[in-house]
Amino acid sequence: MKTDIVSAIREDLKQNIDEKTKNSAHLFFREEVKFYGVKTSIVRNIAKKYFKEINDKDKKEIFHLCEKLLVSDYSEEAFIAFDWAYTLKKEYEPADFYIFENWIQNYVNNWAKCDTFCNHTLGSYIERYPDYLERIKDWARSKNRWFRRASAVTLIIPARKGKFLNDILDISDILLKDKDDLVQKGYGWMLKEASKRHQEEIFDYIMKNKIDMPRTALRYAIEKMPENMRIKAMEK
Repeated sequence: MKTDIVSAIREDLKQNIDEKTKNSAHLFFREEVKFYGVKTSIVRNIAKKYFKEINDKDKKEIFHLCEKLLVSDYSEEAFIAFDWAYTLKKEYEPADFYIFENWIQNYVNNWAKCDTFCNHTLGSYIERYPDYLERIKDWARSKNRWFRRASAVTLIIPARKGKFLNDILDISDILLKDKDDLVQKGYGWMLKEASKRHQEEIFDYIMKNKIDMPRTALRYAIEKMPENMRIKAMEK
């Protein structure tokens, strides 16, 4: 292992800056976002390359390295940190929830970080420890927009598998009238994924709540439904 693997990663990222990627990255965000400007495929390869140098370390040490990457606020370093955390999914323990929650609190500050982290790392965690779904529901009531989005996007992959339908509807209830469009898109996306296995239940939920549901969330939720259902859902 290199003396300072985090410094080595940063040097590798700097060597792979692509000006076109760097200049276009900011177009996808409203807030200020820090990018080196490295293509995602290359960042993924860098993550794999350096994980081979630390895979003999225990989880605590690796999580510490993840946090050192996250502190920089660079999106590429966050991607590597979250990729490493997901790679350790078979080693998750209940107490890891509080580490992950702290990472959202301190380091998640745009939709890309939120989705990258929550879709995979937290989604896998919740499938393994579903008792923590009640804490995820608490996030839906947070003043922090990223916690609210996280409460929904954490369940994207479980929803795709047909899991946690009642919890998905509970979270949708809490977020139903949320005024933040990134939160609306998050729970609409969650409902869309749930509809792949539970189409009738999700359609019934939408019809019951469509008067209160923002149109952004509604459009996301019905995107994969048959045309006749979409037409009916969009009727005023």
